[in-house]
Amino acid sequence: MNLKELIKEVEKQEFDPTIGLPETLFEFATRITPMVNVDLFVRNFKKEILLTWRGGNYYSPGWHIPGGIVRLRESLYDRIELVALKELGAKISYKTNPILINEIIRFPERINRTHFISFLFETELSTPLENSLKFNHAKPENGQWKWHKYCPENIIPVHLMYKNIINGCSPESECTSDFGKSRVIFFNEQ
Repeated sequence: MNLKELIKEVEKQEFDPTIGLPETLFEFATRITPMVNVDLFVRNFKKEILLTWRGGNYYSPGWHIPGGIVRLRESLYDRIELVALKELGAKISYKTNPILINEIIRFPERINRTHFISFLFETELSTPLENSLKFNHAKPENGQWKWHKYCPENIIPVHLMYKNIINGCSPESECTSDFGKSRVIFFNEQ
């Protein structure tokens, strides 16, 4: 079967790329093209940053900035609002310009999810968070949230690129972790 025939077979499958792709197709897409995602820098009146716990199904377990990959024909702003609802159970307000744009390139030995362009948006809560997901145990569980004054040591490696921002400083121009390398493309000093 040639490539055109394979593509026709994939197109016969029932899925809506505006909602998301089946996992195997998504992983293939991440092998051949960069992904665009938004991250939500949620700050409260105490200048604390909201992080959520992500389990170890793809990344090592740790705290992370809520975020998500932009779907086909979806604006960055639509994805911001959907991430807030999905990951926080809340509505948010946000500035229309990102405060940071990063390019993340994973190490060559990684096959899937290898290249990202990440837009970090400063946001504030417009509605309360789901209290049922508040972290209050000895060990965090997937999806739980917690306010942080400083960047925790157990932040997921790819989000080490945000460590300085979380700590109230300018980002480093380049950050390397066990995830790969990220470079600042744009930083809006406020």
